[in-house]
Amino acid sequence: MPKLDRYLISEFALAILATLVVLLIVTVGGAFTDVLQDIARGRVPAGLMLAQLGLVLLKWLPLILPLAMMLGLMLGVGRLYRDSEMPVIASIGVGPRRMLRPLLMVVGPLVAVVAACSLWLGPWADRVSKQMINDANRNLILAGLEPGTFTGIPNGGGVIYVASMSKDGSQLGRVFVHRYGEDGRVDVVTANQGELIVEPGGNRYLTLRQGHQVEGPLAGGKDFRLVTYASNEILLPAVEAKFDPRAPEMLPTTALFGDSRREAKAQLHYRIAPPLLALAFALMAVPLARSMPRQARYGRIVVGFLAYLIGQNLMTAGLGWLEDGKIAIQLGLWWLLIPVMAIALWLYFTDGSLGRPRSGVRAAGAAP
Repeated sequence: MPKLDRYLISEFALAILATLVVLLIVTVGGAFTDVLQDIARGRVPAGLMLAQLGLVLLKWLPLILPLAMMLGLMLGVGRLYRDSEMPVIASIGVGPRRMLRPLLMVVGPLVAVVAACSLWLGPWADRVSKQMINDANRNLILAGLEPGTFTGIPNGGGVIYVASMSKDGSQLGRVFVHRYGEDGRVDVVTANQGELIVEPGGNRYLTLRQGHQVEGPLAGGKDFRLVTYASNEILLPAVEAKFDPRAPEMLPTTALFGDSRREAKAQLHYRIAPPLLALAFALMAVPLARSMPRQARYGRIVVGFLAYLIGQNLMTAGLGWLEDGKIAIQLGLWWLLIPVMAIALWLYFTDGSLGRPRSGVRAAGAAP
């Protein structure tokens, strides 16, 4: 491999890596906040926080990588212009066509990663995320109930406290339950023993034995009742409603090809678009990064970022238009992909030649 190619590959790769690290740090913070909100609302069990965070990042990777490639390449190429290295490279006859090989050697594997995440890993992560939450409904340990701590009942239904628990999470000892009723009343239930029972339909019942129940008005009053029982069943609300495994966003990409539903066809086009847009944005980055040595470097980065936002928003809006029937399903998202790719190729291969005087044309005022 020529030394120039190795140098350009290292410059492009390091710039993209640095940008990707910064974007991942920002994204992890946002994803962590979303997961914590779902846990606080009872939608996600606390024990699944790290797993859910990783799956969310895997779903967001097709959106993060194209932006990291575009901004990283613009920063890398912009540095070459700022340090006057690019004019030196151009003086030895290295133009956009010659730079295409090292550029594709860096961008190609990343586009393949975007395609893998968009077509396979992203939908798989979505299915696994929903399935893990559903499976957590069948195990109190995964659902966040731990011995010696107060755990909130999903959907703000109250709190549960257990002093001891068996290894499989089915047998409980010394249970305390505080619940709010829909009729403005409150229940306080205690028991020496408890057991989790899951019905075939997925409903969970907490069977308590040898305990007491106190029921009364939440707003105050003397209408209280004390009951001593030998057995008492409490219905536990589900952490999250079960997902539809046949929903287009849950299906593998291979299953979408044989699905005749409009939503499935729209989802297929939506999964094909990210790698093509990533390649187009990477090609746009090189001509957009062209600048003079003393020219501000961040103005063009803003232009590139705006181009990325417009492309991604049109892709998301196109998915809704396809599902609603506003766009013919045969047209898909090609109305967006083809023009963006054509503009990217035109910008790349005409980089540096725009405004160049044609051969044979004399300068104004030149002597005949």
